[in-house]
Amino acid sequence: MFSFFKLNDPFRLIGIGIYILLLTIVYLTLDAFPITNPQLMWMLLGERLEQGYFLYQDIIDDNGPLSAGFFTFMDMLFGRSLIAYEVVGRILISFQILYWNSMLIKFKAFDINTYLPAIIMAALFHFSFDLLSLSPALLGSTFLILALGQLFSQTVLQKDTSESTLLIGIYAGLATGFQPNYILFLPYMIFTGIAISSFSFRQLMLSLVGYFLPLLLITVFYFWNDGLEEAIQIWPLTFLSEKYEYQSLINWLILGVFPLFLAVAGYFMAAVLRGSTINQQKQRQLILIWLLFSAAEFFIIKKQAAYQLVILIPGLTYLITQFFLNIKKEIIAKAAFYLLVLGLPVAGFWFWQQRITDSEYFVSENEVKYTGDILVMGDDLNPYLGAKIGGPFLNYRLSKLYLDQDRDLREKARLFQMLQKQLPSTVLDPNGDFEKLLKQFPALEDQYSQTSVGVYTLKK
Repeated sequence: MFSFFKLNDPFRLIGIGIYILLLTIVYLTLDAFPITNPQLMWMLLGERLEQGYFLYQDIIDDNGPLSAGFFTFMDMLFGRSLIAYEVVGRILISFQILYWNSMLIKFKAFDINTYLPAIIMAALFHFSFDLLSLSPALLGSTFLILALGQLFSQTVLQKDTSESTLLIGIYAGLATGFQPNYILFLPYMIFTGIAISSFSFRQLMLSLVGYFLPLLLITVFYFWNDGLEEAIQIWPLTFLSEKYEYQSLINWLILGVFPLFLAVAGYFMAAVLRGSTINQQKQRQLILIWLLFSAAEFFIIKKQAAYQLVILIPGLTYLITQFFLNIKKEIIAKAAFYLLVLGLPVAGFWFWQQRITDSEYFVSENEVKYTGDILVMGDDLNPYLGAKIGGPFLNYRLSKLYLDQDRDLREKARLFQMLQKQLPSTVLDPNGDFEKLLKQFPALEDQYSQTSVGVYTLKK
């Protein structure tokens, strides 16, 4: 199997397709993992926006506007179909695998052309089940990997590449539109463009224009729909709200120690034990800085879950491939290869299975069932399993930060209008946040009656 993928033969991609397909069948057949809290939030967001509401203006959530639009499209086509999210996610990762392997071959990243990066990358995606499913991080990383491919082209082409530098900016800007945390890759683009790709002032300006173009179009959209002021007010709060620590860093390290060891060994072999061309040295620098910025991103993420690790996969794939191409003892190479390609998916599947029952990451069934439109003012989203969201506060921790702000009379009027626009029939208020709102707005208090502790019902 190791020798099979090491050869430069495009038909090896069929083997990679079979590998992904077989593992997908196993995952979907066993139906092993329940829906997660982030997945349910994305479905609720798409469901609500499909009804004609707008992110930030009517719904408070920390997803990027482009991701919100994509989830709306998913709701139009598939509704709350978890299988659809799994299938679309695997389509995106298949594209990333094919694209990244083709870039590594096209720009001579290694001394030989090989399809090892493709199978290694496919294995790394099976580190966790949620890396394989549709997510804002996966959507955004698809465009970041396109930008990285264009940066790789700058290490080879010795001419004025206006189109390439513009595309770098556009792809990075689109990635930020899908995943706001990826704004961190703006300084990456500037630094690597100047220090490694030797951007001229004109190229730097061109890439910056490309970066801000998608964001400008998003701004125009909100201005056109009278929601720009709300977007400007809420978007910065997405970086300040309290973090959802769904998974611990220790859990990630337990599973990730072997791939990380291979990556470190691969870097050492490529940088110290053998010679490299100037272009390969630049590419290695791009990858190393990419991994540093990717690690820095975890200081600003607000949902700490394994699907966020997708941004590390292209860099780790590059370094691990260096290990397999430079290791001299074939028996060690084959043992490490099988441990990675077969052992990691099996270990990942078993490891996360053991953590379903005691994890807040998954949405568990409750005995009390709700229907109709409800609003949950808390972290527990299981009431939404049989109901629809009926109010503006989707992301509770971001909403709490938003509600705790001081407001003048004009801003209070805007908040009241937001609430009046979408009155839920039932409000679950375990922490007393809705009760505080009722005291602020007597007109709203007249519309609700408290039926039990922490439960309010809209008067008929």
